[in-house]
Amino acid sequence: MNETRPIDRLDTGPRFTDHDAVRLNRMFRGSETEEWLRAVIEGNLVGDMAIVSSFGAESAVLLHLVSEIDHSIPVLFLETGKHFPETLAYRDELTDLLGLNRVDVYPDLADLQSRDETGLRWSYDPDGCCELRKVRPLEKALARFDASLTGRKAFQSSTRANLPRFEVDTSDAQGRLKVNPLIDWKAEDIAAYMSVHELPRHPLVERGFPSIGCSPCTRAVAPGEDPRAGRWSGWDKVECGIHKPGEEPFL
Repeated sequence: MNETRPIDRLDTGPRFTDHDAVRLNRMFRGSETEEWLRAVIEGNLVGDMAIVSSFGAESAVLLHLVSEIDHSIPVLFLETGKHFPETLAYRDELTDLLGLNRVDVYPDLADLQSRDETGLRWSYDPDGCCELRKVRPLEKALARFDASLTGRKAFQSSTRANLPRFEVDTSDAQGRLKVNPLIDWKAEDIAAYMSVHELPRHPLVERGFPSIGCSPCTRAVAPGEDPRAGRWSGWDKVECGIHKPGEEPFL
């Protein structure tokens, strides 16, 4: 394996710094997604990585892109216990179709029993529910990785509009890198890619769900609404906590 990296740092320090993210963004400025993503993966430029996937409305694109380069990269799926049955079926379909190395990540049973015994925490404390079922399990699962790949796109919401391709994960004190391969893709780019590669669509998309999370906290979106308007509708909440809204971009 090629261990050469573009970043000079001490092994005892953070994996990556803001300066490293800036350098990576500049290094691949103007490059097509397939080109720079292949360079990052095959050149081992960000160390051990995992994909974090919800197997949602547009997840097939990133999963296909990465599987075409290296299908052994772990795909972390947060099994919250609250997913739509359609999402679980779609997850299994894509896993088989793309030959994914999927790893299902579960909440801590003791945490659920002590803080969400009824399973209804989502109805009065959605932040607390996400913390139990998504944030904590993912932090534990990502602890051994140097970088995570996400499927975030700028067009999805105002909180994602200015995100860069590479950024330091603010939730990780050791400087894990967060990579956003699709951040500059438009909705029509996503649709075209899925069509060209004949990728199956999430069955809920046709029913008006352009963004799909856990079933109790996701509704269909009306024409003209923000694609993520159906997530935590009625709450002052736009992210589950895995991604922090308003993170400063490094260009």
